[in-house]
Amino acid sequence: MLAAVFAVLQLANVTGRDTPDTKNYLSYALSLRGDGKRAAAAATIDYACAGRASIARRNQSVDVLRFHRPSPTRRVTEECRREQWAQVDRRLRAGQTAGRTVPFMPARFMRIFEVRPGYPALLVPFIAVFGVTWGLWASGVTVAVAGGVLAFLTLRTLRAPTVVALTGQALFYVLPCGATAMRPMTEGLMLTLTLAALWGCALALEGGRARTGAALVGGALAWLFTVKHSQALFLGLCLAAACAAIGLRRAGGVPDRAAPGAGPGTEPGAAPDSSTGAAPDSSTDAVPGSGPGGVRVGVGVLVRVRRAWAALGRPLRAVALVAGGAAVATVLAARALRYPAESESLQDLLTDHFGRPDRIRPWPEFLRLEAGFWVEWLRRQLWEPLFLTALLAAAWGALRRRPAFGCFLLAGAFTGVLNQAGHPDINIYGDRLIVLAWLLPVLGLPLLLERATRPPAPLPGTVPGPLRRDTAPVR
Repeated sequence: MLAAVFAVLQLANVTGRDTPDTKNYLSYALSLRGDGKRAAAAATIDYACAGRASIARRNQSVDVLRFHRPSPTRRVTEECRREQWAQVDRRLRAGQTAGRTVPFMPARFMRIFEVRPGYPALLVPFIAVFGVTWGLWASGVTVAVAGGVLAFLTLRTLRAPTVVALTGQALFYVLPCGATAMRPMTEGLMLTLTLAALWGCALALEGGRARTGAALVGGALAWLFTVKHSQALFLGLCLAAACAAIGLRRAGGVPDRAAPGAGPGTEPGAAPDSSTGAAPDSSTDAVPGSGPGGVRVGVGVLVRVRRAWAALGRPLRAVALVAGGAAVATVLAARALRYPAESESLQDLLTDHFGRPDRIRPWPEFLRLEAGFWVEWLRRQLWEPLFLTALLAAAWGALRRRPAFGCFLLAGAFTGVLNQAGHPDINIYGDRLIVLAWLLPVLGLPLLLERATRPPAPLPGTVPGPLRRDTAPVR
């Protein structure tokens, strides 16, 4: 029902959701469908210009000085087509015809999108069936609805009540996740794949289903590599770090809070002691051998790592291996396939998409821009602190109610911060680069409110039974 209502509401904005990068993904998808360069360029330009004209018309209709003027749709459409075709024709005549994208920008910039086939491949069946405009809209609805359903499934796997799980699904739709997922960009698919990985982590934690959980995590990371390989690297590293934190916590004798319906002690998936069946002992083993202090410290670290690995349990060890292996495989595959390196992304940022000469010392400039960005970002967030408040409340709820899963949730949300840190551009519309951080409120806030949805526990010594109705009130 929630998904159907969300889909109907999206009919209010069928066009006008695109960004400049949408042209690159759409032309890639049309090329995969079999269109030539000029056919793909014509369909892409028509879609982009229709969106621009729609926004111009809507803006004029509410302008207090220009609302009574004739519609600007035709004028804006013609101007947009002339501008876009002039750029494309010039580059095609210059021989920029390699790859599957239409050359809307310099070749170095287009190379960044050439190595992201995952999202265009998803668009192909929708465009083939519904056409460009409705195909992009239908694909956005599908991705957004899938994200909400995955939020519901994750919370149910964590044994949250149905109403709590439905709250998480609704939050995905009404928070910026839903609006961003509807945009014809990669961020929506990144949100959905991150939620799929978190669902796999929840299955490994709560059900002890090592194969299913690891398969979900691995599949999500593999698909994410085709969508945006840097994001696959971020998520793999963060999930592996979350497994390390859980293992160290358990090896240190700090028990996980039991999920509702589970017994006390460790969550399902924790490794019991082989002799007693209890959780791993928190006492410190004597470090073997005597020698220099550095050797003893190194041996002690190895002992702690071994005990943390054992404390994870088989399901989480499988998740850790898949996540860590995916991170390593991402780096190796990107090098083997000669994907654009981080230095190329840096030059793209600092030269306005290669429209200016390359910077000689890009890293000092990048770090200065990074520092200024986060100062300004924090200033704007403190002006309207909804996002920061939601993050803090959700982190509190997740870590209090499901500490182990809370580590995974924080890891998934932190990939949004890393994504934004790699592109410190304050002018990017709608904070779409950091949108993955909104997954923390989507899953954490329902867990915070979970206690309020459960009936109060009976007082000690009371016996449940029907209320007596044969007594009169004392006057």
